[in-house]
Amino acid sequence: MMEEASRQYIDERIRKASEAFQFLKNTTVTERAEFMNAVADQIEVLGVELLEITHQETSLPLARLIGEKARTVGQWRSYAKAVAAGTYTEARIDLAQPEKQKGDLRKYNVGIGPVVIFGASNFPFAFSTAGGDTASAIGAGCPVIIKAHPAHPKTSQMMADAITAVVSAFGWPEGIFSHITGTSYETGTYLTRHPDIQAVAFTGSFQGGKALFDIANRRENPIPVFAEMGSINPVFAFQNLLETKAEILAKEYSTSLTLGAGQFCTNPGVFIALKGKPLDRFIKTLKEEIQNVAPAKMLHKGIFESFEKNRNIATQQTDVEIIASSEADDYQGSASVIKTNAQTFLNNPVLSEEVFGPFGILVACETEEEITKIAQQLKGQLTITIAATHEEVRDNTMLINLLRDKCGRLLFNGMPTGVEVVYAMQHGGPFPSTTDSRFTSVGPDAVKRFVRPISFQNWPDEFLPEELKNDNPLQISRIVDGAVSSGSLKLQTT
Repeated sequence: MMEEASRQYIDERIRKASEAFQFLKNTTVTERAEFMNAVADQIEVLGVELLEITHQETSLPLARLIGEKARTVGQWRSYAKAVAAGTYTEARIDLAQPEKQKGDLRKYNVGIGPVVIFGASNFPFAFSTAGGDTASAIGAGCPVIIKAHPAHPKTSQMMADAITAVVSAFGWPEGIFSHITGTSYETGTYLTRHPDIQAVAFTGSFQGGKALFDIANRRENPIPVFAEMGSINPVFAFQNLLETKAEILAKEYSTSLTLGAGQFCTNPGVFIALKGKPLDRFIKTLKEEIQNVAPAKMLHKGIFESFEKNRNIATQQTDVEIIASSEADDYQGSASVIKTNAQTFLNNPVLSEEVFGPFGILVACETEEEITKIAQQLKGQLTITIAATHEEVRDNTMLINLLRDKCGRLLFNGMPTGVEVVYAMQHGGPFPSTTDSRFTSVGPDAVKRFVRPISFQNWPDEFLPEELKNDNPLQISRIVDGAVSSGSLKLQTT
């Protein structure tokens, strides 16, 4: 049982975080990057004990956990590299022009203040206590208060201890990082409402993310909530590709749908295509593949029960038939796919809701117009996949342009599971997939969530932050009078 943190303890940790923020204001991007690399080193040396504990708490396979741990270490290091380069300071300098009566203006981004991060259940390393949200917030110069996920308390504590050890080794204020435990709704609410908290990051259900978003917006001083809340990640399969690759596509879809027992936020939940022989071949192969899916225990009892409940609701709708299903034991998600027609899908909002687990919906359309109507009605998604030939892309520009407005990542063939931690990754989409589609929670650009700009006008060089000084001591890239520069400023002396 996870211990519930007291209000007194939470208040004390937030007070320390506020004090630590004043310290972080005076750290450079180089110093924060060194700290982040040290955290990566500390996590990397956590060995078999961490993996075994996490396996016991989440039922995730050891091979998956080894890969996720490596990804987590890589996140800290890649974000540190971006921070050290000054990428997110976005330093801008417009020098004084006395002849035009223009003053000296210099702008850069700074951390926004203490950030509350809610750990995710499905990625105990990469999206939880020491995950990308924590790395990007610290990289931005923000103290972190993590609300541990109750599904893996021992894992969370081990990761928290690793970060705390680095804070101590660097001699930084202990409020740089805090670990809060508890299972009550009130704890999350209290953290989000606290006036000294300046942002929230969350990965989980729509209900949870939207509740935090609403709480934050009802505050006297509203704050941003960067909530990633899930998606049905539709696949639009065009006829020509389906004719030539029905069986291959069915295998790819089945693999992606059931990967990790369907417990990724990018599992492709809906498959949309025209009725006909190619789709019949797809269904035949899909049924065979789904029936052969090896059973996998889900993350915890709560997720299993929610999956069973939502799957049963979907399968009991009218004009719906189960076309494929696999056998499973207790707490194992039974992989299954149902089929319906376009009009039922359009008129029944239940079928457009995410079922978190190995569950898919196949929508058989009579006409291309029905496919367009589905695209028009779609809510915001993390991903949308276009399974098509080059010619079909050229012939369906209007539809594809419509789908671009509905997602954060648009795929041409392939499947959406597998989120690379790189600059060009966009893991965030229009509402309700996330609360702010301008940002990503994966890749170095995740740091952008936790900064704000501040401009200095006519300040003496000696009092400017390092990022804006004339000699550019950090050697970061800056825009000076509209041109990119990484050198020092050659100012005329009088």
